[in-house]
Amino acid sequence: MRDLREKLLDRLHDITLPPSTEPTRGDFDLNPEWRERLTSTELTPAAVLVPIISRNGRPAVLFTQRTPHLKAHAGQVSFPGGRLEPSDDGPVAAALRESEEEIGLASDHVELIGLLDTYQTGTNYIVTPVVGMISSSFEPRLDAFEVAELFEVPLDHVLDRANFVRESRDVGEFTRIFYAIYYEEWRIWGATAGMLFDLVERLDRS
Repeated sequence: MRDLREKLLDRLHDITLPPSTEPTRGDFDLNPEWRERLTSTELTPAAVLVPIISRNGRPAVLFTQRTPHLKAHAGQVSFPGGRLEPSDDGPVAAALRESEEEIGLASDHVELIGLLDTYQTGTNYIVTPVVGMISSSFEPRLDAFEVAELFEVPLDHVLDRANFVRESRDVGEFTRIFYAIYYEEWRIWGATAGMLFDLVERLDRS
């Protein structure tokens, strides 16, 4: 876990620096014809926590499954997070606040490591992914309204490029191409998988 921590510190954006206000990555990565349409719209700032936890020496990534009754992204797999509120002191604070609200993860159980590239979604959010190492003593407390389940996927599985597949779906007049990862009964796709692919590429650098 220490080697992973040091590698992440070396490969991620410095947590103390402000994230880019322009999206570096996004749903347009696999849909280049969307870039002009997406970048011409006003973006809503948001942040997510990419939580890495180690149990018995085996690092894993924590994911939430959203409840089926939510108006947006119902039933989907995601990271804890949400839009920035006026009271948030930037995206890191927003990611920590949302994580405590959604899964009961107090900030003293999180070691902040760094930032991935800002990511623009097709729904016009600009998301700052915040990577953190989570204490193994963390005991989840889920917000039953928003979170149906919290589950772990081994980091080795997430970091294997062979586990990323390209899928597509029709969105109005467009066909959207996106990454998906499958693990047991779980399907991780869309923006969440896109952010993970950024993590893969960073840790693959020689």
